[in-house]
Amino acid sequence: MRHFDLSPLYRSTVGFDRLFSLLDQASGVDQSPTYPPYNIERTGENNYRISLAVAGFTQDNLTIETRDNALTVRGDKQAQTPAEGTAEEPAEVLYQGIASRAFERRFQLADHVHVTGATLENGLLHIDLVREIPEAKKPRLVPIGAPSRRVETIQADTQQAA
Repeated sequence: MRHFDLSPLYRSTVGFDRLFSLLDQASGVDQSPTYPPYNIERTGENNYRISLAVAGFTQDNLTIETRDNALTVRGDKQAQTPAEGTAEEPAEVLYQGIASRAFERRFQLADHVHVTGATLENGLLHIDLVREIPEAKKPRLVPIGAPSRRVETIQADTQQAA
């Protein structure tokens, strides 16, 4: 039996949750998060939220970009230097458990999934997404007409032609 590791696709896509749930059940694939840790939540029928743990980063250190069904989150934290005109030296770090390295995280978005907003609170970056299906792609009901009317029109047309 062949085994395919789909965890990279599962961890970086939004809007394909039904498909991946079926694939996970069939194959038993487990996911392992990478830096920065994150959650992908379904908050409604067509609403999603990506939450990234970005402790120590400010709004100025983070960039969110969408392009061609891809969402890219970048974090770039500059090394702390003492303010100009002060004689302060940077503190000596005895143990660094909070990562402050730069990162780039990409998520593949399904068709018609758009970012609606982003907030940074308590060290978590929340990115809200919504799947907006265009009217042309939504299912439509086709009315069923009475066949007797069409038959009468066809019969009248054939009688006039004769």
